[in-house]
Amino acid sequence: MGSEGPPVTKIHVTGFTRFHGVAENPTETIVGRLKDYANKQGLPDGATPSSFHVLETAGEGALSTLHALLDSDLPSNAGTGTEFLSDSGSVERIIWLHLGVNSGASKFAVECRALNEATFRCPDEKGWQPQRTPIVPEDGGISHAIETTLPTKEIVQALVKKGYDVVLSDDAGRFVCNYVYYHSLRYAAKHGIKSLFVHVPLFTKVDEETQMQFITSVLEVLASI
Repeated sequence: MGSEGPPVTKIHVTGFTRFHGVAENPTETIVGRLKDYANKQGLPDGATPSSFHVLETAGEGALSTLHALLDSDLPSNAGTGTEFLSDSGSVERIIWLHLGVNSGASKFAVECRALNEATFRCPDEKGWQPQRTPIVPEDGGISHAIETTLPTKEIVQALVKKGYDVVLSDDAGRFVCNYVYYHSLRYAAKHGIKSLFVHVPLFTKVDEETQMQFITSVLEVLASI
């Protein structure tokens, strides 16, 4: 596929609505502002997101929406490779960037994996509160993990060089963030796309403008790797 030129990176971004204990989810605000903000920043090719979506903070309740979104930009010939021809004939790679909030954090966190466990510390927005439940039973027990195929260490290093307080994390929690990430990573492995989850703090810990700058920097890094 080398004759078609460099691949086009298409990045899709999701956030979440409010949930128990978090009346205003910063990721909903970030996703709502990101299109205009990215355009004003004049991001390089591939770094401007292709779509923006806010998911309900619910496990099973968000699944149909999540899978519909994941399917929405998947070329008909997608397989298990990392690049493929789009329906228009260009070489593409697709990245889904999921944003969630960690209300107890003061730093950004790039999540390298998701665990096959749903143990919700509080009911989700549909009232569901599973405990030590496998997200996908056929994948095995709750200790089973799926890792992103993106180079998370390099991503974190690049963001640190840009001056951000960001860490690499191997624990995305057991709430809806981890639940969505697990399904997204599972889908990505099957269809040859890529998925990444990034946790952000509350705006009371890191202000909104800094968070907008951080997410646009994440987009730039993803487009360059």
